[in-house]
Amino acid sequence: MLNQLSETIYYLSNQNDKERPTLGLVCGDKYSLVVDAGNSVQHARDFLHEIEKLNVPPVKYVAITHAHWDHFLGMNEYGATIIMNSLTNQKMNDWRNYSYDDHSLQEYVHSKKMTTLCMETIQHEIPDRDTFQLSHPDIIFEESLHVDLGNKVCILETIRSTHTDDSTIVYIPDEKVIFLGDSAYNTTTNSLYHVKQDKLLPMIEDIQQYDAVHFLLGHESICDVEEMATYWRELISANNAVKSTSLEEAIERFEAANDRKANDNELFFLQGFVNDQILQSKTTA
Repeated sequence: MLNQLSETIYYLSNQNDKERPTLGLVCGDKYSLVVDAGNSVQHARDFLHEIEKLNVPPVKYVAITHAHWDHFLGMNEYGATIIMNSLTNQKMNDWRNYSYDDHSLQEYVHSKKMTTLCMETIQHEIPDRDTFQLSHPDIIFEESLHVDLGNKVCILETIRSTHTDDSTIVYIPDEKVIFLGDSAYNTTTNSLYHVKQDKLLPMIEDIQQYDAVHFLLGHESICDVEEMATYWRELISANNAVKSTSLEEAIERFEAANDRKANDNELFFLQGFVNDQILQSKTTA
């Protein structure tokens, strides 16, 4: 079931147990735009089935926020103009050359090109895998792109991000709504999750330039201004406490600076920033 944010904006909530991210729908007078395509053919079909229940203009565009499988594997289903930035397009080239039979999928998992969950999702939710091939985008942009849906403009822009280096946001200025994809999250390198310290403040600066009152993230509930402010505050306070590869030292610095113990979110962020220090120390060793 779709959630209605306004007269022209809807979203399908994330399902973390199935690694399904939030999908968005923005409707103008003439056309509609989908934000992220879903993690499989079935995810896309489920979304399209819900859209069919609405009296909205046809889906003409699908914007992909970044090149992680759970956000693009359903994109063939829409019969729409696929939009992504140039780096996202480049990163997806491998996926266009993949074979999706069981043997090939097992090989990709073994070589760590694909997670086990991704393989299982493909096996269960992409029919006709023997002939499945990911489409090419129809529109590739560099830094920004304005899409007019008919009295409804969507601004697509690449931003700096702690999650990926190809992150795109979708901003709807007249509604003050921003779809962030996974841009504000941590990432994983060599099986170690981490938050990129050098990207944190630039990312927050990029996102805060938009006059938004509703923030939709890829794997969260919708956030308002206060909730996002809390999220940024916790990230920044954790970041400020991490100066080395020692979690114990980071916790001590945090408690001294804030005169309290870190909450669960902050402890997670502290570990993420410490892990980033560990990875950085290995690259400079």
